[in-house]
Amino acid sequence: MKDTFKHKGLRKKLVETLIDKGIKDKAVLNAINSVPRHLFMDSGFVGHAYVDKAFPIAAEQTISQPYTVARQTELLEVKKGNKVLEIGTGSGYQAAVLLEMGVVVYTIERQNELFKKTSKFLPKLGYRPKKMVFGDGYKGLPEFAPYDGIVVTAAASIVPKPLMAQLKVGGRLVIPVGDRIQIMTVITRTSSTEFSKKEYGEYRFVPLLEDKN
Repeated sequence: MKDTFKHKGLRKKLVETLIDKGIKDKAVLNAINSVPRHLFMDSGFVGHAYVDKAFPIAAEQTISQPYTVARQTELLEVKKGNKVLEIGTGSGYQAAVLLEMGVVVYTIERQNELFKKTSKFLPKLGYRPKKMVFGDGYKGLPEFAPYDGIVVTAAASIVPKPLMAQLKVGGRLVIPVGDRIQIMTVITRTSSTEFSKKEYGEYRFVPLLEDKN
């Protein structure tokens, strides 16, 4: 499959939709405008790739709604060269958006089927995370910590303490917390022992699974 002028036009419209919904970060919008989302989706959904909706992918997971990806990325407040840990690689779309922004990406996926597929697929598109790991997202990747940002792309019932511990001072953890409905939560590390918390509205995510490897 190719990235055609038609796809580029549809992406431009998607970016306009995201601006209308309140996304302001130019780097995030430019990345969404650049990443060919249709290539990350199962063939049956390709016609809907630039609709602002989530769609199923392998292993009973979803590719997140573009607004959600944009909002989580915006809340990270990362800059080019920053180091980010992504929990839940999924289709690879969120990682591609971060890589398009010049972020150094470490990413972890606990669904083996998805891990195998995405670890081959992302480099084919020219998106190369610094490290892609099959493992338990609740534990993070302490060996590469600390991180400027951590983004969790699945619902967590609690904020995992290991992830908080892997933040740099000034770093931000963006995580949807809750069971049936999640609250988008941003934890900022304010010192070696202190954290602040802000909440940014309701979302729905597939659950973050632990200890299933």
